[in-house]
Amino acid sequence: MESLMELSDLVAQNPEQFARKISWICSRCPPAESLLIGSPRVSKSQLKAVLALARFLSKCANLDQETAKSLILAFYRSIPSSFDIKFWPQSYSSDAISTFYNEFLKYISKAAELSPAFATDVAGFTGHIVIHTIRNVDSSVSRLFLSAISLNFPPILPADANRLIALLLDGFESNVPSSTREANSTTSDAAQSSALSVNCYQSAGVEASSGLADLSGTTTSGDDIYYLRHHGTQYSLNKGTNSSSGTSLNYLFSDKKSINLNIIYSAGIAKLVFLSGQIRKRDWKEQGPLLKVRINKKLSVYQAAARLHIKTLASLDTEGKSSKRLLHGALALLIEAAEACLVSVWRKLRVSEEVFGCLLAAISQAAVARSGQLLRILLIRFKPLVLATCAQADSEASSQGAMFESVLKTCSAIIEFGWSKDRSPVDTFIMGLASSIRERNYYEEEDGKEKQATPPVQLNVIHLLAELNVSINKPEVVDMILPLFIESLEEGDASTPGLLRLRLLDAISRMASLGFEKSYREAVVLMTRSYLAKLSSVGSAESTALAPEATKEWVETLPAGFLLIARGIANNKLRSDYRHRLMSLCSDVGLAAESKSGRSGAEFLGPLLPAVAEICSDFDPNVDVEPSLLKQFRNLWFYIALFGLAPPLQKTQAVTKSASTAPNNAGSTGVVVLQAVSGPYMWNSLWSSAVQHISLGTPPLVVSSVKWLEDELELNALHNPGSRQGNGNEKAATSQRTALCAALGGKVDVSAMSTISGVKATYLLAVAFLEITRFSSNGGILNGSPSSTASRSAFSCVFEYLRSPNLMPAVSQCLTAIVHRAFEIAVAWLEDRASETGPEAAIRESTLSTHACFLIKNLSQRDENVRDISVSLLTQLRDKFPQILWNPSCLDSLLLSMHNDPNSAVVSDPAYVAGVRSLYQKIAREWIIVSLSHAPCTSQGLLQDNLCKANTWQRTQPAADVVSLLSEIRIGVGKNDCWSGTKTANIPAVMAAAAAASGGNLILTDAFSLEVLGTGMVSATVKCNHAGEIAGMRRLYESIGGLDKSQLIGYGLDADVPVSGSPAQPAQPKTDSFNEMVLSRFVRMLQKFVNIAEKGGQVDKSSFRQTCSQATALLLSNLDSDSKADIHSFSQLLRLLCWCPAYITTPDAVEVGVYIWTWLVSAAPQLGSLVLAELVDAWLWTIDMKRGLFASDMRCSGPAAKLRPHLAPGEPEPQTEKDPVEQIMAHRLWLGFFVDRFEVVRHGSIEQLLLLGRMLLGTTRLPWNFSRHPAATGTFFSLMLFGLKFCSCQTQGNLQNFRSGLQLLEERIYRASLGWFAYQPEWYDLSNNNFAQSEAQSLSIFVQHLSNERVDASQLDQKAQGLETDSSLNDAKDQYHPVWGQMDNYAVGREKRRQLLLMLAQHEADRLEVWAQPVGSKEQTSRLKISPDKWIEYARTAFSVDPRIALSLAARFPANFTLKAEITQLVQSHILEIHSIPEALPYFVTPKAVDENSTLLQQLPHWAACSITQALEFLTPAYKGHPRVMAYVLRVLESYPPERVTFFMPQLVQALRYDEEKLVEGYLLRSTQRSDIFAHILIWHLQGETFPESGNDAAIAKNSSFQALLPLVRQRIIDGFSPKALDVFQREFDFFDKVTSISGVLFPLPKEERRAGIRRELEKIQVEGDDLYLPTAPNKLVRGIQVDSGIPLQSAAKVPIMITFNVVDRDGDQNDVKPQACIFKVGDDCRQDVLALQVISLLKDIFEAVGLNLYVYPYGVLPTGPERGIIEVVPNSRSRSQMGETTDGGLYEIFQQDFGPVGSPSFEAARENFLISSAGYAVASLLLQPKDRHNGNLLFDNAGRLVHIDFGFILETSPGGNMRFENAHFKLSHEMTQLLDPSGVMKSDTWYKFVSLCVRGYLAARRYMDGIITTVLLMIDSGLPCFSRGDPIGNLRKRLHPEMSEREAANYMIRKCTDAYNKWTTAGYDLIQYLQQGIEK
Repeated sequence: MESLMELSDLVAQNPEQFARKISWICSRCPPAESLLIGSPRVSKSQLKAVLALARFLSKCANLDQETAKSLILAFYRSIPSSFDIKFWPQSYSSDAISTFYNEFLKYISKAAELSPAFATDVAGFTGHIVIHTIRNVDSSVSRLFLSAISLNFPPILPADANRLIALLLDGFESNVPSSTREANSTTSDAAQSSALSVNCYQSAGVEASSGLADLSGTTTSGDDIYYLRHHGTQYSLNKGTNSSSGTSLNYLFSDKKSINLNIIYSAGIAKLVFLSGQIRKRDWKEQGPLLKVRINKKLSVYQAAARLHIKTLASLDTEGKSSKRLLHGALALLIEAAEACLVSVWRKLRVSEEVFGCLLAAISQAAVARSGQLLRILLIRFKPLVLATCAQADSEASSQGAMFESVLKTCSAIIEFGWSKDRSPVDTFIMGLASSIRERNYYEEEDGKEKQATPPVQLNVIHLLAELNVSINKPEVVDMILPLFIESLEEGDASTPGLLRLRLLDAISRMASLGFEKSYREAVVLMTRSYLAKLSSVGSAESTALAPEATKEWVETLPAGFLLIARGIANNKLRSDYRHRLMSLCSDVGLAAESKSGRSGAEFLGPLLPAVAEICSDFDPNVDVEPSLLKQFRNLWFYIALFGLAPPLQKTQAVTKSASTAPNNAGSTGVVVLQAVSGPYMWNSLWSSAVQHISLGTPPLVVSSVKWLEDELELNALHNPGSRQGNGNEKAATSQRTALCAALGGKVDVSAMSTISGVKATYLLAVAFLEITRFSSNGGILNGSPSSTASRSAFSCVFEYLRSPNLMPAVSQCLTAIVHRAFEIAVAWLEDRASETGPEAAIRESTLSTHACFLIKNLSQRDENVRDISVSLLTQLRDKFPQILWNPSCLDSLLLSMHNDPNSAVVSDPAYVAGVRSLYQKIAREWIIVSLSHAPCTSQGLLQDNLCKANTWQRTQPAADVVSLLSEIRIGVGKNDCWSGTKTANIPAVMAAAAAASGGNLILTDAFSLEVLGTGMVSATVKCNHAGEIAGMRRLYESIGGLDKSQLIGYGLDADVPVSGSPAQPAQPKTDSFNEMVLSRFVRMLQKFVNIAEKGGQVDKSSFRQTCSQATALLLSNLDSDSKADIHSFSQLLRLLCWCPAYITTPDAVEVGVYIWTWLVSAAPQLGSLVLAELVDAWLWTIDMKRGLFASDMRCSGPAAKLRPHLAPGEPEPQTEKDPVEQIMAHRLWLGFFVDRFEVVRHGSIEQLLLLGRMLLGTTRLPWNFSRHPAATGTFFSLMLFGLKFCSCQTQGNLQNFRSGLQLLEERIYRASLGWFAYQPEWYDLSNNNFAQSEAQSLSIFVQHLSNERVDASQLDQKAQGLETDSSLNDAKDQYHPVWGQMDNYAVGREKRRQLLLMLAQHEADRLEVWAQPVGSKEQTSRLKISPDKWIEYARTAFSVDPRIALSLAARFPANFTLKAEITQLVQSHILEIHSIPEALPYFVTPKAVDENSTLLQQLPHWAACSITQALEFLTPAYKGHPRVMAYVLRVLESYPPERVTFFMPQLVQALRYDEEKLVEGYLLRSTQRSDIFAHILIWHLQGETFPESGNDAAIAKNSSFQALLPLVRQRIIDGFSPKALDVFQREFDFFDKVTSISGVLFPLPKEERRAGIRRELEKIQVEGDDLYLPTAPNKLVRGIQVDSGIPLQSAAKVPIMITFNVVDRDGDQNDVKPQACIFKVGDDCRQDVLALQVISLLKDIFEAVGLNLYVYPYGVLPTGPERGIIEVVPNSRSRSQMGETTDGGLYEIFQQDFGPVGSPSFEAARENFLISSAGYAVASLLLQPKDRHNGNLLFDNAGRLVHIDFGFILETSPGGNMRFENAHFKLSHEMTQLLDPSGVMKSDTWYKFVSLCVRGYLAARRYMDGIITTVLLMIDSGLPCFSRGDPIGNLRKRLHPEMSEREAANYMIRKCTDAYNKWTTAGYDLIQYLQQGIEK
């Protein structure tokens, strides 16, 4: 339904474009023919289509849509057919039918208003339809239609309208059922009762049982009421009658109907006359509900007839005689009818009151008719009606009833009209009413009473006249009536207490409140005199016999009158006069009341306080106050304190009274005052509120600037001579001092006040009450103009007392205590409202800002004591409410005060000026540094905004004080000298965001130091320039009167380009607003940037920044725009400014984003919530899109993804288009901005806090949402730190209501943080020390926060027992937690998880610290000291959260056997739950489990695939080829493509040695069917394993079986080839066999002929086919041989040759032919080289995966037969020995020859390449221990990189019979150290970098030590020389030192580097090789 309606709305907006949609909707409507021929059943879809079509016509009925109109008209005509229930769908309820009718009639009525032609068509059918419905009202559906049409009546023809009205009038009389039984017979139609009847019923007001009793004459029971409520509406419909007639008339008579009014008028008069005689109770015999129904029916008809008269009066011919006669008759009839209503027994019914109101409205209209000709007659006849109404009205009630209100309204209208037309009859009418007050009315004696004390008519006439004065508001009327009222008060009955006097006083106060000066003065004098007279009579003998009205006069009536006058007077002069009069009255009352014995003065002064509060509500206490008024304020507060009227100063539960009912004997004044201080409050709560409001308008009670508190004579004058509270009463004085001490919170001891007299103590107490009450009422904001910010602070008053000279020490001490007490109250007031939101929060922050600004301003006071107190209070305020640090007003005030000139009166005092400026500089510096340490982004934004304002103020540069201050402040990464300790700004993400917010062009990943002034000035200038550009463009636009779209291009603004597929838009006029034009441009440009990023393009940072900055300037320049269009457009622009950087998600884009976001929230704090809301939405969007920090896909996980499947489980996935690290860096910046905003708003804006909470909850909703890339570590834990800091706010007042939510968030953060450790620890390097350092620092700060989190035991117990009042998440035991699931004990579990997280985070922080500072303290270790029991607890806790965390824990501590044993037990006991974790395999697949044939091995078929190296480990002899283990291994291997497994072909061939079940052989054979290359490589390796037998007999026997197997396997592979594969195999192998055989041909030839021999042989060899490839590099296809390239190489035995092939990349450009040289060896075993290069290749992959800039070159080597092989030549390289043949210098000199002088870019680049390659091979050499490292085996390429070759001696073997002469772990000769360490003493930066790279490479290799060791281990039985002695595997493991911590391993590597530095054995071996082999050294 909704979608169809939306479609109709869309079509209505552009009907021409969507004409086909209109036709489609029409096709879904029921056909017109079927509707007109009968009563078809329609479907739901057809009804929806009808409504949609009607809705469409209601919006554009004037269009040419004949088909649509005809269908709607046809359906409208068929409505009588719809009264058959079969017409509707079966599922349609009565409510659905009613809703359809309502909607349909509403739409066609609107359509008729739009189209006159359509209205004519509709009118032709309306009469027939409605008349047919009324005559056939039996159907329940027809009643629903009548209800609907009464609400939306369509057009009707005049003739039909007359017929309809006649029909309705004839149907007025309906037969009411004569009995309840008869009534009940109609219940069958109850569910379908007409809404018209319901309205009648409801209008009668049947809810009150008393009304029912009146109707029936007896009390109605509850059952009757219930029956009436639920079934009474049935009686309003009578079967066979038109019972809805009365209500229908109310809807028919509207101005738009063309009806014969004379007919209606005549019929209406006749009907009214008939009815006026029918409303008699005695004629009706019904009782109960039946009677109620009949009365309602009659009165509703009466009301309809009255409204009919009102409608027709205005239509009569005003000039005709007949109309005049009709008007006279109508007036008489209306008044007669009104009188009948008035005296009717049914007058209290609501419907009767409505009828009376209608009649009076008609009377009012008659008065206006014929220009008031009937006014005199009307007023003469109207007066009795008015008096009768007053006589009937209730004089006691607060409201005199609806009839009285109708009379009042009518009188006001008639008088208003007559005042301008004919005033004489009006005056007579008013005076006639007024004179009736004084008439004596006598009544017959009733019940023994002679007469009624005050006739109700008098009381109500007084009230009526008073209300008339208020309504008419004319001084002439007031002057006419007021003297009569005053005269009545002074004479006759009103001179004595009674209701008449009270009513007169109330009326006089109402007239005085109108503010007419004469009447005001007369009234106020009278009321004041009356109040004092009542006061003087209190205590006399006569007062005890006074009537209650006498007390009410001074307790309620007169105070209410005073308050009414205060509220009503608007004239400033009169308000000032009234203020003086009221204050004087209070003084008189206080003085007089004080001497009254047995009475408390509060009873007399208290009632006046609300009026005083009202008249002082607009009084500014900071303006110059007249001394007389100031003394009156002083006196008032003196008595307020003396009588205990002020609210208590100490927080106690108030016991307030609704009225003054204090006991006659109030006790001593001391007791009263003490109770006033401590509470509870004894008086009316309204008085307490009034005192609070008075305090806001009271000036400081400093009457004189000289000895203002020492004038005891004046103070004593406030006491009455007869009072017992004078100065001579020492007991009273002691009580006053005690009360003063209590009021000051004990800050001043009573003994210190001994020199203060009692009256002075009372006065100081009054000051305390006043000043403290100011702050407790509304936080201490005084009355006054909102613009005067600082002056509105109540501190401006409280400090005024301290400025008085020559104060007594005790007095000064008390006043200082008052200041501090007031400050405490202000702080408490602010803290109590910490959780407020919306306008209340704005008020709180405004109050805080106002106080802070005043205290800043107050720092310039001359009095040093005042300055010291101001500094103290300002510091306390800043510490308690840090948000003022970032309040623009406070910062502006502080910086502005620094360079404002001091007061001219004291400028001549240089010492004072210097002191004040020094103080301001100190405070400002501390202020800025503290703000920067918490929120550097916002702080810089505010400073820049302040500098922009300085430019706006037309200053060429900021003041010197500001410049000197800011120039000293520098912030940056690492340690900041500006502040001590770890602050929020120390979080690297926050500091990076701060650098972005500064606007400086800094490289955020590098170390930087940000100079606040320099960047601030530049950014402020840029911002001002952009603002100036916008302002200039606006002025230009306005000066030329706008631009056409065609002109925009000429001004550099692109014209709007229509979107493809959108309809053509009409040309816009020249009046396009500037905002619209520029906004559209910025929107297009920002969208363009987004499109570029979406397509993978590079967004230009400078263009993006400029566009965003200009758009921001435009946005800020239009903040005050009220245009709805502008608001919508700017909202769109704001959203784009927030979303574009987030969408692009690059560091550059987010850097620009942080800059403009900071600009927005700093320059316009009111946008803070809007900006944050958009950013939170964008952040959550990146979670859904899996970007950056939330790229949880495996391919974005860094090293683990890149090392699959060799060293990590899983098949490699294609790399992402965008670098995940770049997006993580973008999130890092973004997060820094969020943390910055949190620090700004955490104590202030609850709205923004909740937005941040939404962001954190959405972020941590799923713990696996996060990227596992190690480069995200710092950002992730900064986010977790942010979450923990946010959760710590649960103790703050503003988030106490959200404690449960914060607890849930905290647990989510713990879960996500622990989830980070569910994966193996990784490294990542950006070749940037600052990045690594920032990552380590992020972890360190997280650990610091976590360790500082003190878990209170009692709080844990409360959480465990579920006793918290805010519904803690968990109870003690057996609870299901939404995060942790089922748990036994929440408190214990939470602490265990916290300790586990702390330990893991500390370990990670230590790891990252080592990575960031690899060359740290040499012997410093950070090994955690943890007991075995604690390790077991950690393991169990980790496993309970996530088994992967426990496995990762073991990976972090691989040598911890306690931990490993516990995890083994946990894995084996929960083995069914962890099938998806391949890392768990080593904990149950062990040699022991294989020996025992453990049942645990049965789980292997269901286990997830592991890495290839992990699987290959299970092929070793220790696992004995167990069938389940082998089945799992083969499943793993077969899950990967054969090309992925080819790398480990040597190991797979060795596995055939132990393959008793032929499982490995089977896998190999199956793989050869899947990949030809796999088959070829396997065959070559099988051929290369054929060696003669050697060793002992057992070894020979075992090797013989292996050797025998190899040719069989080879043949089986060949036999399995397809013909095509066999052809490829033969051609490939024949080709390279021919090339290899050349070596044998050359052996007999002399050396000088060998090269020519190579050429001859090569010319014989042809490349057959284009699919031949190099065996060492299958991705390189051979395209030919360079026959001249053949070179014979030097060798001791055979003749190896080097040949160059022309090759192309298999998957690259086939025309891109490159040379590739290979060495073909015969007689040398290459298998050991293959193993060494396998390890080097793994290291290369590891280095690349972790981002380390280390270089190794694992060139290709492949054994192709027994002692035969192919070796790739390192391109563009030469050996160090060859380099020495051309020069006598060392490497240092050779590099200068080849690459230029030292320091040149080329030389330094070559040095860098040498460094990274030397470091890479240092790590490889440490693991492989290659020997024979003479200069012939060291190559250097043309870029300066080092490459090691020839690995004939590795691991435990060395030349010279394993004499191990080369005992350095890697070669680092003197000439190499000359390049690596120019200093020569291991102190240079290059040496530090070399060692750092070595350490990082070693640490990265240790992470994958198991895979490296497994690769070597599988070759142990291969017979290679490197395994011929010692323990090569054990020693390899030792060199990797799994037992060491990261720092210990780093120090180990450092020691090896130091040991290799210029090792003498290295130089000695080079010398030996030179002497023996002639190899250059």
